[in-house]
Amino acid sequence: METGDMDTYTVLLVDDEEEVIQVIMKKIDWEGLGFSVIGYANNGVKALEMVEEYQPDVVMTDIKMPYMDGLELSHRIKTEFPAAKILLFTGFDEFEYAKEAVHLEVEEYILKPVNSVELTDVFTQLKIKLDQEISEKRSVAVLQKYYMESLPLLQANFYSTLIEGRIREEDIPKYLSDYQISLTGPYFCCLVVHTSSTQVPQDMNPLLLATSVQKQAEERLGEKWRARCFSYLGNTVMIVQLKNENEVPELTDECDRFCRYARRIIGAVVTVGIGQVCGNIPELAQSYSSAREAVSYRGLYGASRAINIKEIAPQETGEPELMNDAEMSVLFKKIRLGSREEIIGAVNRYVDHMSASAKSLKQHHIAVMELLNALYRFSMNNEISIEQFSGDMKDLYSNIPNLGPDALRKWLADISLSFHDKLSIARNRSTKSIVYKAEEYVRSNYANEGLSLDDICEALGVSNSYFSTIFKKETGNSFVGYLTDYRMERASRLLIETNEKSYIIARSVGYTDPNYFSYVFKRKFGVSPSKYRTEHAESDK
Repeated sequence: METGDMDTYTVLLVDDEEEVIQVIMKKIDWEGLGFSVIGYANNGVKALEMVEEYQPDVVMTDIKMPYMDGLELSHRIKTEFPAAKILLFTGFDEFEYAKEAVHLEVEEYILKPVNSVELTDVFTQLKIKLDQEISEKRSVAVLQKYYMESLPLLQANFYSTLIEGRIREEDIPKYLSDYQISLTGPYFCCLVVHTSSTQVPQDMNPLLLATSVQKQAEERLGEKWRARCFSYLGNTVMIVQLKNENEVPELTDECDRFCRYARRIIGAVVTVGIGQVCGNIPELAQSYSSAREAVSYRGLYGASRAINIKEIAPQETGEPELMNDAEMSVLFKKIRLGSREEIIGAVNRYVDHMSASAKSLKQHHIAVMELLNALYRFSMNNEISIEQFSGDMKDLYSNIPNLGPDALRKWLADISLSFHDKLSIARNRSTKSIVYKAEEYVRSNYANEGLSLDDICEALGVSNSYFSTIFKKETGNSFVGYLTDYRMERASRLLIETNEKSYIIARSVGYTDPNYFSYVFKRKFGVSPSKYRTEHAESDK
């Protein structure tokens, strides 16, 4: 087919009698009908070769020919080139034989001798049919082009709706198929990449900076973690896929390195919140909520780093059901991370908001009940003993709704401050527990020359970034510094208490190179191991 102002379709003529072909070529106005004869063949074998070479739109063939008859030729063409149209012409005595063509999806069969009027009519109708098919194909192609162009937007909308929890589980497979999305897991996790809009390089547009961060995140994290990346509520959100839950510490460390990279290379202050791991796609809504929660801890743990919700104690997962009440949401955020003054301020604003919204006593009681339910859920989600909440729950639901505004304000402030203290104690206890376990691990394994930060983090099941932060915060020393100090203290005691040679002592505290051991020892104590032993031996006399 040639494309111009109008479509011209190509025709191949096949007959073992060249005179018949010449008559057919002269019978009708091919050009006027929108066709052009590209050639002819005198047998089925030659015809098939020409079909393979030229791929004509129409093949008009006699039935009876040497080597390969018309029916066999038609069958081969329909198998290999199904779009080609086939016309059969034959003598009257072969009419019954020609009927077999019906099963081959042949367009028409024409009796010899060929009638010009009949042939013109056949090709006129065939032109209409070919034009219609071409038009439909072009329409489908245009729609397919539009669809492919809009696919990224459709995918982003799907991801946004998914993390909002607004897609029914039974509908997810259809969306994945329609939008050409592969989420095979088997585990999933949401990342929220937050770029500070206030701490930006001079003369840099915050929006452009956030866009640059998203592009860098896709490049540096996307491929390895099979991530689906999109923008949502001013942040970059990534849905990552994990082989198992044990990959989360590695993911956290890579995100932490990315935050430092973004600060160093493009001057962006980036915090990555890592949500809870889930084993199915519908739970991504909870993972996203907890990732947002993790980002909010940047005030406590610092920005320009990754914060994994699983490494924060207690195991806080967020309360997406509270998001419909802005004041309540603010109150709970202040309970987690705010100062005591900020908590009191949030309590006052909440009570004022509740009082202004309630138009009747009944509405007031309903609002108080909603508050109690929210506080109950908060305590359960954050592993706060409900018995410590405020005594017997039955009495609580009976008495609290009847409190006056000032009494309610005081009660809520006391409960909120109590929750705040319990969360702080739990975080500190968890932090101290990790540090204690790390120190115990060092005491048991310091003689192992290969002992590293990776080893201890793997043993504790935490990321390097989180462990390094809390260890330095609790001990005032880096882990490597602590390990070196511990080894040197052990070595100094062995030098004083035993007569072992220096290289043996070096090996017993994790140093196979005695020269390096001496270097580290002298840097710590100001003298060589041998002199240290001599000085302390003299002082004991």
